[in-house]
Amino acid sequence: MHYFRKKHPYINEFPYFCRVKSDCMKKIAIILVSSSSLEMAETIKREAEKSDVTLYYKGELKGCERISSVSDAAKELFDKVDALVFICAMGICVRSMSGLVGDKHDDPAIVCVDSTGHYVIPVLSGHIGGANELSRFIASVTGGEAVVTTQSDNSGFWALDTIARDYGWRVTASHKQMNDAIALFVGGCKTAVVAECEDAGTKMMQETKPAHVDFFWSYEAFCDRRKGLILDGQDDYALVIFVSPCIRAVETVPCLQFFPPVLHLGVGCQKLTPKETAQQIVEEVTAAGYSADSIATIGTIELKKDEPMLSELLRLCEASRLCIYSAEDLNEIDIPNPSERVFEATGTYGVAEAAALSGADGARLIIEKHKGVSSADGASHYTYALAVSSEHKNGGHIEIVGAGPGDPELVSVRGRKFLQRADLILYAGSLVPRELTYCAKPGAVVRSSASMNLEEQFELMKSFYDKGQLVVRLHTGDPCIYGAIQEQMNFFDRYGMSYHITPGISSFQAAAAELRSQFTIPEKVQTIILTRGEGRTPMPDKEKLHLLARSQSTMCIFLSAGIVRQVQKELLECYPPETPVAACYKLTWKEQRIYRGKLSELVSIVEGNALDMTTMIVVGDAIDNRSGFSKLYDGGFTHLFRKAKKD
Repeated sequence: MHYFRKKHPYINEFPYFCRVKSDCMKKIAIILVSSSSLEMAETIKREAEKSDVTLYYKGELKGCERISSVSDAAKELFDKVDALVFICAMGICVRSMSGLVGDKHDDPAIVCVDSTGHYVIPVLSGHIGGANELSRFIASVTGGEAVVTTQSDNSGFWALDTIARDYGWRVTASHKQMNDAIALFVGGCKTAVVAECEDAGTKMMQETKPAHVDFFWSYEAFCDRRKGLILDGQDDYALVIFVSPCIRAVETVPCLQFFPPVLHLGVGCQKLTPKETAQQIVEEVTAAGYSADSIATIGTIELKKDEPMLSELLRLCEASRLCIYSAEDLNEIDIPNPSERVFEATGTYGVAEAAALSGADGARLIIEKHKGVSSADGASHYTYALAVSSEHKNGGHIEIVGAGPGDPELVSVRGRKFLQRADLILYAGSLVPRELTYCAKPGAVVRSSASMNLEEQFELMKSFYDKGQLVVRLHTGDPCIYGAIQEQMNFFDRYGMSYHITPGISSFQAAAAELRSQFTIPEKVQTIILTRGEGRTPMPDKEKLHLLARSQSTMCIFLSAGIVRQVQKELLECYPPETPVAACYKLTWKEQRIYRGKLSELVSIVEGNALDMTTMIVVGDAIDNRSGFSKLYDGGFTHLFRKAKKD
């Protein structure tokens, strides 16, 4: 049984400014000075639907808790809520907090909104308390302006005091160490960032680094650069920021380290091994150069889930979560040091290594099975292993990117970022416009795969991968739909290579947009079929076009312009001849052409206009349909987010 399963590192990639969910604060109090502000307060409350929002007013007012005075309410609520929002003049807000302000690490967020909602001002705990982001959220609701005065926000610098929280990292710096680092960084002093973990946070840092920051993806590259600076007589760095599971430091230079949760500890032990053994394991991991603050999961077999040593490990590694695996789960993992003796005792050939690799989604071991004897009793045996997730920078990576239907502006934000960072872009030249690669960085290699076979493509990608570089394999539309990526992934799996897929907009979605049609009709057509006709590649018998056509759903037919006569013949077995069709050629390309007609005219449309394989054929009553309305926005329809209005 899996108590916790780690998500893939590339799934949650959001821009930095979206990471702080201030509209999701647990408890927000809104204090109104005037009843005329009630509508605004109710709107803020409604939009902050994931928070517990309470309205307060001096007097009787529907939907509000009654208070004796604004200052008394502030005193009562100050230590009980995550945020206090005053809708009033700034003077009232400030006077109400007299004697309440303590430390920015403990005080709630304080925000003042003027009575019109034009200005939203974070007054207290802008970064750590979240007042800045809460102000931006409220301003987006009222259509106002967030008046943020924090230097790092206004200069576009990272908020070092909240970045760990925003990206799930740990930081052990004292308040003084953090403040000293912030002063150097915001002051424009020469700074190095060494990221040995590639996640949403470090990618954001690389993409938005200020001019006084040098960025390195490895400790070795940083050391080489620093040595060069010293030899050339240039100024050394004034600050070094590490994002790494490895314990790092630089003599004579102030350092700030963030620990990303990329390590996964697997453990096994004899029954009732003393809990003090946990400290021994942590010390050994630390001595190997890895921080316990980066341990995301601690895993073991069900047989050992109640061991006292395990509970102590969880206490010592505060950021970690427990993973309990069955013997069957662990036997699915290939490990370097299987043991028949362990199998006889537990039903699996290895606990520590398999549990560590399971937590890391099978990425790689950085400490293989280590055996030890507890120093607490001198008799109890234990084992542990340490694995690291794939986001730890340990070599190359291949990102399979969906290019979208053709227009360079329709590639996803994530996809474009990969294209901008790639060392090699291998694109499907017969189907993807080269313009999509124009955003490549200087020095990047851009190649078309049109003339290459599979082995040649793989050889080229692997040559860059083996040098620790980033490869983008750029496929048309969404790579998971007729993208021919399965055989490439077979190679990647065989060689244990790191890869991931960034989805793209498919041509069938572009067809719906360009046809200005919703491909589903309430109560009439609720199914969209993506398929192709039978050409040189046979179709499974149960997926012949005439069988799929029985449902008379909206059908989007790929790669079939060359066999349009057979396509039309099979469709006419079930669709009426007058069924609307559209032949969409090079959707969203500069050469785009779209032809509408009836199913009985499909052959003449395609052949008469010399349309080729880049043509999407759409058939169904949904084309240009404007009847049959959804209940979603019907005022008389109740759903999870809205109650029906009575006449």
